[in-house]
Amino acid sequence: MYRTFLAAIAIFSTALALSACAEPAEPAEPLAYNPSLTTYKSTTCGCCKLWVDYAQKTGFDIVAKDVDDLNGVKKQYGVKPRYQSCHTSVSKEGYVFEGHLPAKLIHRFLENPPEGALGLAVPGMPLGSPGMEVGNRFTPYQVMQLNKDGSSVVYAEITSAEEQF
Repeated sequence: MYRTFLAAIAIFSTALALSACAEPAEPAEPLAYNPSLTTYKSTTCGCCKLWVDYAQKTGFDIVAKDVDDLNGVKKQYGVKPRYQSCHTSVSKEGYVFEGHLPAKLIHRFLENPPEGALGLAVPGMPLGSPGMEVGNRFTPYQVMQLNKDGSSVVYAEITSAEEQF
Protein backbone atom coordinates (compact mmCIF):
# COMPACT_ATOMS: atom_id res chain seq x y z
CA MET A 1 0.00 0.00 0.00
CA TYR A 2 2.86 2.37 0.84
CA ARG A 3 4.38 1.80 -2.63
CA THR A 4 1.02 2.51 -4.28
CA PHE A 5 0.76 5.75 -2.30
CA LEU A 6 4.28 6.79 -3.35
CA ALA A 7 3.55 5.92 -6.98
CA ALA A 8 0.38 8.02 -6.89
CA ILE A 9 2.33 10.98 -5.47
CA ALA A 10 5.01 10.57 -8.14
CA ILE A 11 2.40 10.51 -10.92
CA PHE A 12 0.58 13.52 -9.48
CA SER A 13 3.84 15.45 -9.09
CA THR A 14 4.88 14.67 -12.67
CA ALA A 15 1.47 15.75 -14.02
CA LEU A 16 1.63 18.95 -11.98
CA ALA A 17 5.14 19.72 -13.23
CA LEU A 18 4.15 19.07 -16.86
CA SER A 19 1.06 21.25 -16.59
CA ALA A 20 3.15 24.03 -15.10
CA CYS A 21 5.52 23.83 -18.08
CA ALA A 22 2.64 23.99 -20.54
CA GLU A 23 1.11 27.13 -19.05
CA PRO A 24 2.88 30.30 -20.17
CA ALA A 25 3.91 32.78 -17.52
CA GLU A 26 2.28 36.19 -17.43
CA PRO A 27 4.62 39.06 -18.35
CA ALA A 28 6.09 40.55 -15.14
CA GLU A 29 6.17 44.09 -16.52
CA PRO A 30 4.07 46.01 -19.02
CA LEU A 31 5.13 45.18 -22.55
CA ALA A 32 6.86 47.80 -24.71
CA TYR A 33 4.84 46.69 -27.75
CA ASN A 34 1.22 45.95 -28.54
CA PRO A 35 0.85 42.15 -28.35
CA SER A 36 -1.74 42.00 -31.15
CA LEU A 37 -1.66 39.71 -34.15
CA THR A 38 -3.94 39.22 -37.12
CA THR A 39 -3.76 35.58 -38.10
CA TYR A 40 -4.76 34.55 -41.61
CA LYS A 41 -5.79 30.90 -41.86
CA SER A 42 -8.04 28.38 -43.56
CA THR A 43 -11.51 27.75 -42.13
CA THR A 44 -10.90 24.02 -42.04
CA CYS A 45 -7.43 23.90 -40.45
CA GLY A 46 -7.63 22.52 -36.91
CA CYS A 47 -3.95 23.07 -36.08
CA CYS A 48 -4.29 26.77 -36.95
CA LYS A 49 -7.12 27.07 -34.42
CA LEU A 50 -4.99 25.28 -31.82
CA TRP A 51 -2.10 27.71 -32.46
CA VAL A 52 -4.45 30.73 -32.18
CA ASP A 53 -5.76 29.39 -28.83
CA TYR A 54 -2.18 28.86 -27.63
CA ALA A 55 -1.08 32.37 -28.69
CA GLN A 56 -4.06 33.92 -26.89
CA LYS A 57 -3.10 32.08 -23.69
CA THR A 58 0.39 33.61 -23.91
CA GLY A 59 -0.88 37.19 -23.94
CA PHE A 60 -1.54 37.90 -27.60
CA ASP A 61 -4.75 39.60 -28.71
CA ILE A 62 -5.52 37.60 -31.86
CA VAL A 63 -7.87 38.51 -34.66
CA ALA A 64 -8.27 35.30 -36.68
CA LYS A 65 -9.33 35.77 -40.30
CA ASP A 66 -10.37 32.85 -42.46
CA VAL A 67 -9.26 33.48 -46.03
CA ASP A 68 -9.67 31.61 -49.30
CA ASP A 69 -6.31 32.67 -50.76
CA LEU A 70 -3.59 32.04 -48.16
CA ASN A 71 -0.92 32.02 -50.86
CA GLY A 72 -1.96 35.55 -51.79
CA VAL A 73 -1.60 36.65 -48.14
CA LYS A 74 1.85 35.07 -47.91
CA LYS A 75 2.92 36.74 -51.15
CA GLN A 76 1.55 40.10 -49.97
CA TYR A 77 3.68 39.91 -46.80
CA GLY A 78 6.81 38.57 -48.50
CA VAL A 79 6.82 35.00 -47.18
CA LYS A 80 8.66 32.93 -49.78
CA PRO A 81 7.37 29.39 -50.47
CA ARG A 82 10.29 27.66 -48.72
CA TYR A 83 9.32 29.37 -45.41
CA GLN A 84 5.57 28.83 -45.60
CA SER A 85 3.32 26.97 -43.21
CA CYS A 86 -0.45 26.77 -42.76
CA HIS A 87 -1.11 30.22 -41.27
CA THR A 88 0.40 33.70 -41.35
CA SER A 89 0.21 36.23 -38.52
CA VAL A 90 0.97 39.93 -38.79
CA SER A 91 1.66 42.29 -35.88
CA LYS A 92 0.35 45.86 -35.59
CA GLU A 93 3.94 46.92 -36.23
CA GLY A 94 3.89 45.11 -39.58
CA TYR A 95 6.09 42.12 -38.71
CA VAL A 96 5.18 38.72 -40.15
CA PHE A 97 5.08 35.48 -38.15
CA GLU A 98 4.67 32.38 -40.26
CA GLY A 99 3.53 29.04 -38.91
CA HIS A 100 3.74 27.23 -35.60
CA LEU A 101 6.05 29.61 -33.76
CA PRO A 102 6.64 29.47 -30.02
CA ALA A 103 4.97 32.56 -28.55
CA LYS A 104 7.99 33.34 -26.38
CA LEU A 105 10.06 33.88 -29.54
CA ILE A 106 7.46 36.22 -31.02
CA HIS A 107 7.44 38.17 -27.74
CA ARG A 108 11.27 38.30 -27.76
CA PHE A 109 11.32 39.46 -31.38
CA LEU A 110 8.74 42.20 -30.80
CA GLU A 111 10.54 43.43 -27.67
CA ASN A 112 13.70 43.96 -29.70
CA PRO A 113 13.17 43.60 -33.46
CA PRO A 114 16.41 42.90 -35.34
CA GLU A 115 17.32 45.61 -37.82
CA GLY A 116 16.15 44.79 -41.33
CA ALA A 117 13.93 41.91 -40.18
CA LEU A 118 10.62 41.12 -41.83
CA GLY A 119 9.61 38.57 -39.18
CA LEU A 120 9.98 34.93 -38.12
CA ALA A 121 8.97 31.63 -39.70
CA VAL A 122 8.73 27.97 -38.83
CA PRO A 123 8.58 26.34 -42.26
CA GLY A 124 6.25 23.38 -42.64
CA MET A 125 4.41 21.94 -39.69
CA PRO A 126 6.93 20.33 -37.28
CA LEU A 127 5.44 17.64 -35.09
CA GLY A 128 5.25 18.82 -31.49
CA SER A 129 5.50 22.54 -32.28
CA PRO A 130 2.75 24.76 -30.74
CA GLY A 131 -0.55 23.70 -32.27
CA MET A 132 0.98 20.52 -33.72
CA GLU A 133 1.15 18.49 -30.50
CA VAL A 134 0.62 14.75 -30.89
CA GLY A 135 1.20 13.03 -27.57
CA ASN A 136 4.88 13.09 -26.67
CA ARG A 137 6.07 13.10 -30.28
CA PHE A 138 8.47 15.91 -31.21
CA THR A 139 10.60 16.83 -34.21
CA PRO A 140 13.39 19.40 -33.65
CA TYR A 141 13.06 22.47 -35.85
CA GLN A 142 14.58 25.83 -36.69
CA VAL A 143 12.94 29.23 -36.37
CA MET A 144 14.05 31.41 -39.25
CA GLN A 145 14.42 35.18 -39.18
CA LEU A 146 13.16 36.52 -42.49
CA ASN A 147 14.80 39.73 -43.63
CA LYS A 148 13.40 42.50 -45.81
CA ASP A 149 16.24 42.00 -48.33
CA GLY A 150 15.04 38.41 -48.98
CA SER A 151 17.74 36.71 -46.91
CA SER A 152 17.20 34.62 -43.80
CA VAL A 153 19.17 33.45 -40.77
CA VAL A 154 18.46 30.95 -38.01
CA TYR A 155 16.83 32.88 -35.15
CA ALA A 156 16.53 29.88 -32.82
CA GLU A 157 16.83 26.11 -32.80
CA ILE A 158 14.21 24.19 -30.88
CA THR A 159 15.57 20.78 -29.92
CA SER A 160 12.97 19.73 -27.35
CA ALA A 161 9.31 20.36 -26.62
CA GLU A 162 10.20 21.97 -23.27
CA GLU A 163 12.28 24.70 -24.98
CA GLN A 164 9.15 26.13 -26.58
CA PHE A 165 7.53 27.31 -23.38
